Amino acid sequence: MDELKRFIRDVPDFPKKGIVFKDITTLLADGRNFHRMIDLMAHRYLGQGIQKVVGVEARGFILGSALAYKLGTGIALVRKPGKLPWKTLQKTYELEYGTDTLEIHIDAFEPGEKVLIADDLLATGGTVAAVVDLVQQLQAEIVECAFLAELEFLQGRKRLPEGKVHSLLQF
Repeated sequence: MDELKRFIRDVPDFPKKGIVFKDITTLLADGRNFHRMIDLMAHRYLGQGIQKVVGVEARGFILGSALAYKLGTGIALVRKPGKLPWKTLQKTYELEYGTDTLEIHIDAFEPGEKVLIADDLLATGGTVAAVVDLVQQLQAEIVECAFLAELEFLQGRKRLPEGKVHSLLQF
């Protein structure tokens, strides 16, 4: 895991002063380690009957698509408002500096479908908590919320379903 961590670049003062941004584009650009990361993440979910992966805009699309391919499932996308072409369910949620809104197609899942929520980074947990709410409103069963990395000091997992959070790397 330390090798994968070495490929994640720290960018100070992005997107605003005082924040150290974990840039995963350097890991994604390295084919061998990107492949290894997806294999490590997917291995945990083999044989669990996952029927769909939920990819959270935007880097979650990358991880979610690769995981869906590896698990032999489809992918459902959660996007910012106005980006999905069909009827959507919407969730507005609080951020540290305001509010944001996410949408998912109303027919993204069948009730009871087993889904894996995938995103790149768990920080405060606000975005994924909104995704969890959307998935639950559509009556899908959340197997787990999977992250490449977690900023443990922000305690974002406390906002997500207990026992249903896994991060490959911790900072």
